[in-house]
Amino acid sequence: MLINVPETVVADALRGMAAAHPELAVDIENRVIVRRDAPVAGKVALVSGGGSGHEPLHGGFVGPGMLDGACPGEVFTSPVPDQMVRAAAAVDSGEGVLLVVKNYTGDVLNFDMAVELAEDEGVRLGKVLVDDDVAVTDSLYTAGRRGTGATLFVEKIAGAAAEERAPLERVEAIGRQVNGSSRSFGVALSACSTPAKGGPTFDLPPGELELGVGIHGEPGRERRPMMTSREIADFAVEAVLEDLRPSGPVIALVNGMGATPLLELYGFNAEVQRVLAERDVAVARTLVGNYVTSLDMAGVSVTLCEVDEELLRLWDAPVRTPALRWGL
Repeated sequence: MLINVPETVVADALRGMAAAHPELAVDIENRVIVRRDAPVAGKVALVSGGGSGHEPLHGGFVGPGMLDGACPGEVFTSPVPDQMVRAAAAVDSGEGVLLVVKNYTGDVLNFDMAVELAEDEGVRLGKVLVDDDVAVTDSLYTAGRRGTGATLFVEKIAGAAAEERAPLERVEAIGRQVNGSSRSFGVALSACSTPAKGGPTFDLPPGELELGVGIHGEPGRERRPMMTSREIADFAVEAVLEDLRPSGPVIALVNGMGATPLLELYGFNAEVQRVLAERDVAVARTLVGNYVTSLDMAGVSVTLCEVDEELLRLWDAPVRTPALRWGL
């Protein structure tokens, strides 16, 4: 692993991020990343966060058109309430703060505690819970569905609405609409390795894959012998469509888990597009790359979000963050 010691891996990454992105204000000691121009007058702010190891989620999505602040926890560990309160206070312009929370038990508990603390300090808050993963209903980390790739869609589309100065209630409603219109399914081709462990966090023998894996390596639906890209796309997209059942166009996210090269991701996207065409699902936009990762896991996830004209317009709106940018 390309690290110094496991104990400083998050702080080291934050120092490097601060050096690479002067447009961000990175508080290394308190683990808070915010837009340097925050708070932005007259604008609802968006704050998210979660365990490190999923980069560029969430810190890589801080900037105009997306998040105003992010709270990185330790690797695969929720940030603590104090981080979230600091972030909310740093970005609040008086118009309120929307929290985007992935549905993992630690995240939900800590964000709920942060809501109470922040409201005591006079910050008006809304919340969107992301629970888009169709692979399993409950898991090692959750009650209900896990929050995965749809987090990017919620942060981008709700972030665009906030940039247009929509009020907190409207930004929250849009975020919930996006989550309700999104479904995801992930596949692991190898296990991930955490800095603390220094090796694989679960056993996935060579020549096998995990269908429906979570972003922390949680078990999915089943293990099978290695499949072709075509076969994986058939299985994953069908699992998403069976639950989503879109009647309109979708945005497709083909997301690498951290160790899958773009050569393979683009090839897999070709198969995803084939399946969607065969099912008569219109694709309005496609995004391919590593956005919601799991350290060094080889694998891929598919997220589809059904969109109307407004959601598509907000998706296309300008964004300028370290990991996602267009139109500016």
